[in-house]
This record gives sequence, structure tokens and C-alpha cells, in this order.
Amino acid sequence: MAFGHPPVFPMDRAELSAWLRLQLTPGVGNTTARQLLVAFGLPQSIFDATTQALEQVVSQRQAAALKTEPPDWQPLLDTTWQWLQSNVQANRVLALGDGSYPQSLLNMEDPPLLLYAMGAPQAWLPDGLAGGMPHCMAVVGSRNPTPQGAANARQFSQALAQAGLTIVSGLALGVDGAAHEGALDGAADGQLATIAVVGTGLDRVYPRQHRDLAHRIAQRGVLLSEYPLGTPPLSANFPRRNRIIAGLASGTLVVEAALQSGSLITARLASEQGKDVFAIPGSIHSTQARGCHALIKQGAKLVESAQDVLEEMPGYTSRPITPDLIAGDAASTRASDALDQSDPLLEALGFDPMGLDALQARTGLDTPRLQVRLMEMEIDGQVARLPGGLFQRIARA
Repeated sequence: MAFGHPPVFPMDRAELSAWLRLQLTPGVGNTTARQLLVAFGLPQSIFDATTQALEQVVSQRQAAALKTEPPDWQPLLDTTWQWLQSNVQANRVLALGDGSYPQSLLNMEDPPLLLYAMGAPQAWLPDGLAGGMPHCMAVVGSRNPTPQGAANARQFSQALAQAGLTIVSGLALGVDGAAHEGALDGAADGQLATIAVVGTGLDRVYPRQHRDLAHRIAQRGVLLSEYPLGTPPLSANFPRRNRIIAGLASGTLVVEAALQSGSLITARLASEQGKDVFAIPGSIHSTQARGCHALIKQGAKLVESAQDVLEEMPGYTSRPITPDLIAGDAASTRASDALDQSDPLLEALGFDPMGLDALQARTGLDTPRLQVRLMEMEIDGQVARLPGGLFQRIARA
């Protein structure tokens, strides 16, 4: 799919001006914009067309809007051009139909008209963002994961990045942040480590806690948004950006998710595009596992290790994964079993969240001694303290 001729890359100010005007025209969404581009070619040709010609493609109201300059068009043009010039090596605006536009998004029903990108030099190589991202995996999940869920997100992403995959996620708190961190830890030098698809303009970081993470992603990966600079964190934007996450990746791994979760939207969109969906199972007592269990019932692939994901990618030859990064492998299981046998408290705790009273009943330990042991295990990273006075054992590879 292409519209007109690919503009000179990077985009010049005149081309940027026309694309921004098209994006900002009231009542003209992505679908209508694509119809206009098919009919007239590049955006400037749309604005040069007569009202009568426009009305052959769009409604009378839309044609009138196209002949009227949006009030915020010129200020946004100035801001965006300054942003592009501030870092010509990293900052890009990618237009639908450009040679620089991610080809994998063209198979979506609703590809973004424009993408704002801030990325490392390797993002602009032929096998980078514009090359279709054939070795790209989305890792998504809850904003409020269990400690085990956050650990799984980071460990799986680190292992998959070490194998050569680029990890895509949404920069949200919880699983998304852990996935980006793991990818940055696992990726080799010069590798495109991770892509963060955000729901704001790229001149803002949301949530603020991820400001440092966003900076590191821009150095070794890509920050990507379909929203113009200055766009605040509006709630409607975040579910919408999930289609881009699903569209960029060859498959989607859901780590933890409740039944009503944006992660399940991403998984559904990936499935509708004919892409693999993977899910990590959890405790039957955990609300954060129910979304994954629902996906597995619907046909998602149950995975226990990063290797399980890689084996479902035909034609992909990965770099070897360091054994201690393969979550859920046999060595880890044996180590975990040995730890159970050597520590009755961990064996009694299992992997489900448990309250102090129930744990005391299982172990027979008095309250002071039990609290001391739990504190020691918490400091050692073996046990996490959860809201509501619950404790959960943390599996470690």
C-alpha cells in the first residue's frame, strides 16, 4: 500500500506542514484521510483541489473543513519543526506511504496517518523500524502486577532480547516498564532493544516515574506515538495505541492481566491480524492470572519459558540464551525443588499469596519467629509482601 510518491527522507517543512494540516482537520479521521490520499496523492494536492472535487470523495461538511485552516495548525508546525531540528539524528515524523513508515503497520485496518518517533541510530537502518520488524515481540500485562508477574515480565523480555528479538510495550507502570527494563538488560550493543508505543506526545513522558526509562529507550530503542507534540495523557488514547503495539510485533506475550484489561485488547488485535498470542499461566486464586487463563482457553499458547516462545517462530534463528535467563527451564525447576526441600517455610508458602494466619497454621511456627523468617526472606528477595497482609514466594531462575 502506498499513497503518491515517498517524500524525501527526512521530511522537509513544506511536506510536514501539509501532513499536519491533514491530521488536524476536524471531522477527517484516518479512514477519510486515506480515501483522500488515494484520490489525490500527497496532502498538498488535497488542499489544492477544488471544493467540488473534494465533495466527490468526502461529505460537504468535510470538504468545507479541508478548505479551512485549523487554528492550531501553524503553532503545531513551528513546535514540531523545532523538535525535529533539535535532534536530527533521533527525531522523525513518519508519514503513511513513506519509505520510512513501518511496513508491518500497513496490514492494520486503521494505520496511523503520522507517527512521531524518537530513536537510536539503528532504528533507521533497513532492518530497523521501516523494515517491518520481523523479529519483534510485544510483551504486555497489568499495571499492578504481582511481584512474580513483574519478575516474569523482566526475565522473559531479557531472555527474548538476548536471543535477538526487539521487545514492544507501552511504557505503562507494571508489566510494560518491567518488559522495557528487561529488554535493555538483554539486548546486545547495536541491537534495537525495545520500542515504547506511548499515548501522549513525545515531548511528554507518562507516567513521570518512567522519565529515566524513556531516556534510556531513546538511546537504545524507539519511542513511538501517533499523537502530535503537546498531547496530554488522555485516557482514550491508551487503548487506541494498543493496535500499534500489536501491529508492530510478530506475536504478543501476555504476562499478567485481569479479565477486563487493555492487555486483552492487544491480544485480540494481534489474533485478528493472524499473529501468535502467548500467555503465562498463574495461580487459579489470582485475579491477575484470569485474563491469561481466558486467553489460553481461547487458543493462546501457554508458555513457561522464553524458549517456548522462540520455538513458535518458524524461520527465526535466535542467538543462544544464557541458561540462567530461561525462565522456567529444567535447571530452575530442580533448583526450586531443592530449595523447597531445604526450607519448610518456602515449601509451605508455595507460590500462591497467603496470609500470616494460614501460613502459621501450615508451619506451626509461633508469630514472632514466623515474622522474623518472612522478613529475612523478603530482604533476600525470596518472598514479597503484598497488600492485605499477604505474602508470596518469588520464583528465581
